[in-house]
Amino acid sequence: MSGELPPCPECASVYTYESGALLVCPECAHEWSPEETTDAANAANPRAGEGEREIRDAVGNVLHDGDTVTVVKDLKVKGSSTPIKVGTRVKNIRLVQGVGDHDIDCKVDGFGPMQLKSSVVKRS
Repeated sequence: MSGELPPCPECASVYTYESGALLVCPECAHEWSPEETTDAANAANPRAGEGEREIRDAVGNVLHDGDTVTVVKDLKVKGSSTPIKVGTRVKNIRLVQGVGDHDIDCKVDGFGPMQLKSSVVKRS
């Protein structure tokens, strides 16, 4: 490899070094091949250099913090006897790295704060 070595994908340490065909992190002992670094970077962020991943709604619109979205299917809520109905508007969403596929943090009127999947909402 030429130039500067990439940081460790596990702990983000900048003290990586080459050991044969592999890159090694001295802080967490993670070993990986240089090809994995470029493949993972391209798959995780196709628009490299922008800092955040792009989150899209059920119809393909890009979502941003502060958007208002509409629920596109009934959602069962654990601990509640009533579901969130189709057409429920959710204001002022926040995009997060949530649990599993849940990437929207919001407050739904009548239900309180919760996380939603972007695949069950559309931007309004």
